[in-house]
Amino acid sequence: MTDKNQIIKEIRAGETSLGIEFGSTRIKAVLVGKEHAPIASGSYEWENQLVDGIWTYSLEDIWKGLQTSYQELAKDVKEQYGETLTRIGSMGFSAMMHGYMPFGKEGNLLVPFRTWRNNITEKATEVMTPLFGQQIPQRWSIAHLYQAILNGEEHVKDITFFTTLAGYIHWRLTGKKVLGVGDASGMFPIDSETVDYNRKMVEQFDELIKEKGYPWKLREILPQVLAAGEDAGTLTEEGAKLLDVSGNLQPGSPVCPPEGDAGTGMAATNSVAVRTGNVSAGTSVFAMIVLEKPLSKVYGEIDMVTTPDGMPVAMVHSQNCTSDLNAWVNLFRENLESFGVKVDTNTLYGTLYNKALEGDADCGGLLPYCYFSGEHITHFEEGRPLFVRTPDSKFTLANFMRSHLFTSVGALKLGMDILLKEEGVVVDKILGHGGFFKTKGVGQKVMAAAVNAPVSVMETAGEGGAWGIALLAAYRKNKAESESLASYLEEQVFAKEESVQIAPDPKDVEGFEVFMDRYKEGLEIERAAVVHLH
Repeated sequence: MTDKNQIIKEIRAGETSLGIEFGSTRIKAVLVGKEHAPIASGSYEWENQLVDGIWTYSLEDIWKGLQTSYQELAKDVKEQYGETLTRIGSMGFSAMMHGYMPFGKEGNLLVPFRTWRNNITEKATEVMTPLFGQQIPQRWSIAHLYQAILNGEEHVKDITFFTTLAGYIHWRLTGKKVLGVGDASGMFPIDSETVDYNRKMVEQFDELIKEKGYPWKLREILPQVLAAGEDAGTLTEEGAKLLDVSGNLQPGSPVCPPEGDAGTGMAATNSVAVRTGNVSAGTSVFAMIVLEKPLSKVYGEIDMVTTPDGMPVAMVHSQNCTSDLNAWVNLFRENLESFGVKVDTNTLYGTLYNKALEGDADCGGLLPYCYFSGEHITHFEEGRPLFVRTPDSKFTLANFMRSHLFTSVGALKLGMDILLKEEGVVVDKILGHGGFFKTKGVGQKVMAAAVNAPVSVMETAGEGGAWGIALLAAYRKNKAESESLASYLEEQVFAKEESVQIAPDPKDVEGFEVFMDRYKEGLEIERAAVVHLH
């Protein structure tokens, strides 16, 4: 651990790196020192709004959130180290991927920001997925643009530039219309060979909309793609005033390419090298696996994105994970409290999760579904949390908890099976982070059984995307000439990092497969619940 005097020297010398990430409910700012450990932070809570049927965040809230999280961080620096933050060595900005922010020639936003959460582009994706021969999810920026064209929206002819939230912040603070390749891969398909938009698909799109006669071609309105470590500009004088309303911050800090939350998650978990992956499991769950080569065909269950340095990544995203499990844990809490027993949250979760390790390998014939909402992997537009058993199932607390842990990653497993079994993708290690892994060893053991690969958990995995973008900012400034992002993270950041790895237990793997046979057969029960339970 760096001592306080050393950190003060680094702050004075401008040897720090700043990362700010716009998450869906919180904007977080993290400052790191030369050893890449967080030394100060700040945050701002916010919520998306449903306006005229569109999920959005206002520009006013975007800037208030950025400025408040920075002010909180500067205040933290002052309180901890007695220093006023005036110089920052490098910085970077990241945000939720996808969505749609189109601008006119005066730099004005033409329609309110449409976030990734809007499922309003189905017609567009039905045209583009077969056209490109690649899965184009509804949340992607190109789907939003084409849907606006199909809708005949007036603003489309006036677009001079469109980008993501991270791209917008970066543009206003540096004057550069650029995007990190990972974030760009959620706007439009990327060719990992050229680390740029897929040229053939760009031409196909221009041909598709040719008869509309718009005054722009797609390349002209997309941000320029940059890989991690490339020059993405510096903080301008105007940008410094926008970021720090106190006026203390000097301009000139080099800024790394803006990234999406998937890319910063990969950086924060040291999962950018080929044959590595990470699983983030909480309210929803997603796995990102870095591939040695592209997949053989298009799968509706799998999105293709890239690492911050352009390697192809298969992303399996399931909308439901721990919400139903948490609801059951709260029921057990209520039960205990009815008997006058108070128990703290960590003890409650720890005891119940560990109980699951005593259950039968296949959960004794129990079958829950954790579908609070729809689930695209199994083709549900709505969900109904459900628990089913036969008269001869082994209905014990251990099996009950085990079955709910299994089902939390059931839909994810179906997507992962496509990668690991059908495509023969090899994964050497997966890093787990999020609430599912909080009870030591339990979520990890379940995930290892689900993916049949070793799963590690690191102390710093909880630092999240703001730390991830701070690391990408540090890489932009400090990397040796030909040093890859993977080797920089491995050698400069994570070399001393403690992690605990759990290998899959063959009995658990076999039990999970039996459970999944039951899970697949029982999907008709879930469908009936959606139809008949309003």
